[in-house]
Amino acid sequence: MSNNVITSTELSNIKPAHSGKVRDLYDLGDEYLIVSTDRISAFDVVLPNGIPDKGRVLTGLSSFWFDFTRSVVENHLITTNVEEYPEEVKKDSDLLYGRSMLVRKAKRVDVECVVRGYLAGSGWSSYQKSGEICGQKLPDGLKESDRLPELLFTPTTKAEQGEHDEPISIDEMRSQVGSDLTDQLIDISFNLFNAASKHAENSGIILCDTKFEFGERDGEVILIDEVFTPDSSRFWPADQYDPGKSQQSFDKQFVRDYLNEIGWNKQPPAPQLPDEVISKTSEKYREAYKLIVGKELE
Repeated sequence: MSNNVITSTELSNIKPAHSGKVRDLYDLGDEYLIVSTDRISAFDVVLPNGIPDKGRVLTGLSSFWFDFTRSVVENHLITTNVEEYPEEVKKDSDLLYGRSMLVRKAKRVDVECVVRGYLAGSGWSSYQKSGEICGQKLPDGLKESDRLPELLFTPTTKAEQGEHDEPISIDEMRSQVGSDLTDQLIDISFNLFNAASKHAENSGIILCDTKFEFGERDGEVILIDEVFTPDSSRFWPADQYDPGKSQQSFDKQFVRDYLNEIGWNKQPPAPQLPDEVISKTSEKYREAYKLIVGKELE
């Protein structure tokens, strides 16, 4: 585990054009440089502590999956090799190594495409109240963490920073982005999920649900942002799967559990995290990387 925790970035010659909850975005003309920090958020609030190696895990996994899924849909990744970056950012190679991606710009589709294979999280909460998720009726009698009879596509709004993503119906998505594009994104999202789910199962991981972001470039839909990371997906260890309750997962579960235990009101400022929670969370991220990629994080 690296002791060098990066929670903010600023390159020698350029300032970030945008800073999200985790990633800093640098505008390089026709390209973006995306730098994944070790910041972590919970309940839509960025916490004061970073998680060692988290940014490197997010970048390494996204790079792996972008390559793995390129036969399903093209994506925005150009390279993660700092030696191939533009000269203007190479002098910051020590900071950028392992935690950055050079990507093509695209016109973002302002809807997050969520695919659910199991009944968990907000989907489980919605099912308990109405028997539905995003207006889609499910069979009676399902338990928490049950595998769904078929994959569900449950889009959400793409909120600006500080706001919450809100679930919308597929019909609402059609009215926002168009019917043809909606059908195309549903098809691509299911194909991506199925391809990744098979690889995850062979790695001892259940892919419970995930979210995708897409953009349009030169008239073509491409996959953007990140893909199949513990920040965008719920991964469960297959050998511990036990429906009827919430599952162990390879993400910030330790962080959420701790914050719930201490009764934090989920409003900023967020409390400091204890060393044990930080260490366990870092371990989970690195374990997910090792199982999926098949080697330790370098």
